[in-house]
Amino acid sequence: MNSNQRGYSAGAVKHAFWFMEFRKVVTLREEGKAWEEIKKTNEEENLFGAPTPARAKQIWNTVSARVKALDGSFYPIFADSDLASQKLFALVATMSNDMLFAEFVYEIIREKMIIGINEYSPSDIRLFFKHKQEQSEKAAGWTDQTLERLGQSYRNFLYEAGMTDNGREIRKILKPILDPEMERWLEDQHMDYCLKALKGVR
Repeated sequence: MNSNQRGYSAGAVKHAFWFMEFRKVVTLREEGKAWEEIKKTNEEENLFGAPTPARAKQIWNTVSARVKALDGSFYPIFADSDLASQKLFALVATMSNDMLFAEFVYEIIREKMIIGINEYSPSDIRLFFKHKQEQSEKAAGWTDQTLERLGQSYRNFLYEAGMTDNGREIRKILKPILDPEMERWLEDQHMDYCLKALKGVR
Protein backbone atom coordinates (compact mmCIF):
# COMPACT_ATOMS: atom_id res chain seq x y z
CA MET A 1 0.00 0.00 0.00
CA ASN A 2 1.41 3.38 -0.93
CA SER A 3 1.99 5.57 2.08
CA ASN A 4 0.66 8.73 0.57
CA GLN A 5 0.67 11.27 3.38
CA ARG A 6 -2.36 13.07 2.03
CA GLY A 7 -4.25 9.83 2.51
CA TYR A 8 -3.96 10.04 6.30
CA SER A 9 -7.21 10.97 7.98
CA ALA A 10 -8.36 11.32 11.58
CA GLY A 11 -11.98 10.95 10.42
CA ALA A 12 -12.26 7.64 12.28
CA VAL A 13 -12.63 9.55 15.57
CA LYS A 14 -16.25 10.09 14.50
CA HIS A 15 -16.81 6.63 13.04
CA ALA A 16 -17.93 3.31 14.45
CA PHE A 17 -17.32 -0.09 12.87
CA TRP A 18 -20.96 -0.14 11.74
CA PHE A 19 -20.98 -3.80 10.79
CA MET A 20 -24.77 -4.23 10.70
CA GLU A 21 -25.05 -1.15 8.50
CA PHE A 22 -22.29 -2.45 6.23
CA ARG A 23 -24.07 -5.80 5.90
CA LYS A 24 -27.35 -4.06 5.08
CA VAL A 25 -25.78 -2.03 2.26
CA VAL A 26 -23.94 -5.03 0.80
CA THR A 27 -27.18 -7.08 0.92
CA LEU A 28 -29.10 -4.36 -0.92
CA ARG A 29 -26.33 -4.12 -3.52
CA GLU A 30 -26.35 -7.90 -3.92
CA GLU A 31 -30.11 -7.69 -4.52
CA GLY A 32 -29.41 -5.28 -7.38
CA LYS A 33 -30.31 -1.97 -5.74
CA ALA A 34 -28.56 1.09 -7.20
CA TRP A 35 -26.44 3.35 -4.99
CA GLU A 36 -28.79 6.31 -5.48
CA GLU A 37 -31.77 4.15 -4.59
CA ILE A 38 -30.19 3.02 -1.28
CA LYS A 39 -29.14 6.58 -0.48
CA LYS A 40 -32.70 7.82 -1.06
CA THR A 41 -34.14 5.03 1.10
CA ASN A 42 -31.80 6.03 3.90
CA GLU A 43 -32.86 9.68 3.63
CA GLU A 44 -36.57 8.87 3.57
CA GLU A 45 -36.80 5.81 5.86
CA ASN A 46 -33.74 6.09 8.14
CA LEU A 47 -32.32 2.79 6.92
CA PHE A 48 -29.87 2.47 9.82
CA GLY A 49 -32.12 3.66 12.64
CA ALA A 50 -29.86 6.67 13.24
CA PRO A 51 -30.79 9.14 16.02
CA THR A 52 -30.62 12.22 13.75
CA PRO A 53 -30.69 12.94 9.99
CA ALA A 54 -27.10 14.24 10.28
CA ARG A 55 -25.94 10.96 11.83
CA ALA A 56 -27.88 8.96 9.21
CA LYS A 57 -26.02 10.86 6.50
CA GLN A 58 -22.66 10.35 8.19
CA ILE A 59 -23.22 6.61 8.56
CA TRP A 60 -24.29 6.39 4.92
CA ASN A 61 -21.28 8.38 3.67
CA THR A 62 -18.82 6.26 5.63
CA VAL A 63 -20.39 2.84 5.08
CA SER A 64 -21.03 3.37 1.35
CA ALA A 65 -17.40 4.55 0.93
CA ARG A 66 -16.20 1.38 2.65
CA VAL A 67 -18.36 -0.86 0.47
CA LYS A 68 -17.22 1.01 -2.67
CA ALA A 69 -13.59 0.56 -1.63
CA LEU A 70 -13.93 -3.13 -2.53
CA ASP A 71 -14.70 -4.59 -5.93
CA GLY A 72 -18.38 -5.57 -6.21
CA SER A 73 -17.42 -9.17 -6.94
CA PHE A 74 -17.25 -9.71 -3.17
CA TYR A 75 -21.05 -9.34 -2.74
CA PRO A 76 -21.99 -12.97 -3.46
CA ILE A 77 -19.06 -14.30 -1.41
CA PHE A 78 -20.09 -12.07 1.48
CA ALA A 79 -23.70 -13.27 1.20
CA ASP A 80 -22.59 -16.91 1.48
CA SER A 81 -20.07 -16.30 4.28
CA ASP A 82 -20.48 -16.93 8.00
CA LEU A 83 -20.65 -14.03 10.45
CA ALA A 84 -16.92 -14.15 11.29
CA SER A 85 -15.95 -13.86 7.61
CA GLN A 86 -18.48 -11.09 7.00
CA LYS A 87 -16.93 -9.10 9.84
CA LEU A 88 -13.49 -9.61 8.31
CA PHE A 89 -14.82 -8.34 4.97
CA ALA A 90 -16.06 -5.23 6.79
CA LEU A 91 -12.60 -4.87 8.36
CA VAL A 92 -10.89 -5.16 4.97
CA ALA A 93 -13.28 -2.55 3.57
CA THR A 94 -12.49 -0.23 6.50
CA MET A 95 -8.76 -0.72 5.89
CA SER A 96 -9.19 -0.09 2.17
CA ASN A 97 -11.01 3.16 2.92
CA ASP A 98 -8.66 4.40 5.67
CA MET A 99 -4.93 4.22 4.96
CA LEU A 100 -3.79 5.10 8.47
CA PHE A 101 -5.94 2.38 10.02
CA ALA A 102 -4.67 -0.10 7.41
CA GLU A 103 -1.10 0.75 8.35
CA PHE A 104 -1.95 0.29 12.03
CA VAL A 105 -3.27 -3.23 11.41
CA TYR A 106 -0.33 -4.07 9.13
CA GLU A 107 2.46 -2.57 11.24
CA ILE A 108 1.22 -3.32 14.75
CA ILE A 109 -1.22 -6.26 14.74
CA ARG A 110 0.45 -8.19 11.89
CA GLU A 111 3.93 -7.70 13.39
CA LYS A 112 2.73 -8.97 16.76
CA MET A 113 1.27 -12.10 15.15
CA ILE A 114 4.48 -12.70 13.17
CA ILE A 115 6.68 -12.67 16.28
CA GLY A 116 4.16 -14.68 18.27
CA ILE A 117 3.02 -11.99 20.70
CA ASN A 118 -0.74 -12.37 20.97
CA GLU A 119 -1.57 -9.02 22.57
CA TYR A 120 -1.15 -5.28 22.13
CA SER A 121 -1.34 -2.34 24.52
CA PRO A 122 -2.09 1.39 24.54
CA SER A 123 1.67 2.05 24.43
CA ASP A 124 1.82 0.24 21.06
CA ILE A 125 -0.84 2.64 19.76
CA ARG A 126 0.99 5.69 21.10
CA LEU A 127 4.27 4.55 19.53
CA PHE A 128 2.54 3.97 16.19
CA PHE A 129 1.10 7.51 16.15
CA LYS A 130 4.44 8.98 17.27
CA HIS A 131 6.12 7.42 14.22
CA LYS A 132 3.38 8.64 11.90
CA GLN A 133 3.65 12.17 13.30
CA GLU A 134 7.37 12.10 12.51
CA GLN A 135 6.61 11.03 8.93
CA SER A 136 3.60 13.19 8.16
CA GLU A 137 3.04 16.92 8.64
CA LYS A 138 -0.69 16.35 8.59
CA ALA A 139 -0.53 13.80 11.42
CA ALA A 140 1.95 16.00 13.31
CA GLY A 141 -0.77 18.64 13.60
CA TRP A 142 -3.23 16.39 15.44
CA THR A 143 -3.80 16.99 19.16
CA ASP A 144 -3.23 14.38 21.87
CA GLN A 145 -6.99 14.26 22.35
CA THR A 146 -7.51 13.44 18.65
CA LEU A 147 -4.89 10.69 18.82
CA GLU A 148 -6.47 9.28 21.98
CA ARG A 149 -9.89 9.11 20.31
CA LEU A 150 -8.40 7.70 17.11
CA GLY A 151 -6.70 4.94 19.07
CA GLN A 152 -9.99 4.17 20.78
CA SER A 153 -11.75 3.90 17.41
CA TYR A 154 -9.06 1.52 16.13
CA ARG A 155 -9.42 -0.63 19.25
CA ASN A 156 -13.18 -0.78 18.71
CA PHE A 157 -12.85 -1.63 15.01
CA LEU A 158 -10.54 -4.56 15.79
CA TYR A 159 -12.68 -5.82 18.66
CA GLU A 160 -15.92 -5.66 16.67
CA ALA A 161 -14.26 -7.36 13.69
CA GLY A 162 -13.38 -10.27 15.99
CA MET A 163 -9.61 -9.66 15.78
CA THR A 164 -9.16 -8.96 19.52
CA ASP A 165 -10.86 -9.41 22.86
CA ASN A 166 -12.29 -6.47 24.80
CA GLY A 167 -9.59 -6.08 27.46
CA ARG A 168 -9.53 -2.79 29.36
CA GLU A 169 -5.88 -2.02 28.64
CA ILE A 170 -4.03 -4.99 27.15
CA ARG A 171 -6.00 -6.68 24.38
CA LYS A 172 -5.50 -10.23 23.21
CA ILE A 173 -5.09 -10.65 19.46
CA LEU A 174 -7.32 -13.41 18.07
CA LYS A 175 -5.68 -14.58 14.87
CA PRO A 176 -8.48 -15.18 12.37
CA ILE A 177 -8.88 -18.34 10.32
CA LEU A 178 -9.62 -17.08 6.84
CA ASP A 179 -12.36 -18.72 4.82
CA PRO A 180 -10.76 -20.17 1.64
CA GLU A 181 -13.27 -18.30 -0.57
CA MET A 182 -12.40 -14.99 1.05
CA GLU A 183 -8.68 -15.71 0.85
CA ARG A 184 -8.97 -16.57 -2.85
CA TRP A 185 -10.93 -13.38 -3.49
CA LEU A 186 -8.28 -11.23 -1.76
CA GLU A 187 -5.59 -12.95 -3.85
CA ASP A 188 -7.55 -12.40 -7.06
CA GLN A 189 -7.90 -8.71 -6.17
CA HIS A 190 -4.13 -8.47 -5.50
CA MET A 191 -4.92 -7.35 -1.96
CA ASP A 192 -1.75 -8.90 -0.51
CA TYR A 193 -1.45 -6.08 2.02
CA CYS A 194 -4.76 -6.93 3.69
CA LEU A 195 -4.16 -10.66 3.35
CA LYS A 196 -0.80 -10.46 5.14
CA ALA A 197 -2.27 -8.18 7.79
CA LEU A 198 -5.06 -10.65 8.57
CA LYS A 199 -2.89 -13.77 8.43
CA GLY A 200 0.02 -12.27 10.34
CA VAL A 201 2.67 -13.26 7.78
CA ARG A 202 5.63 -11.58 6.08
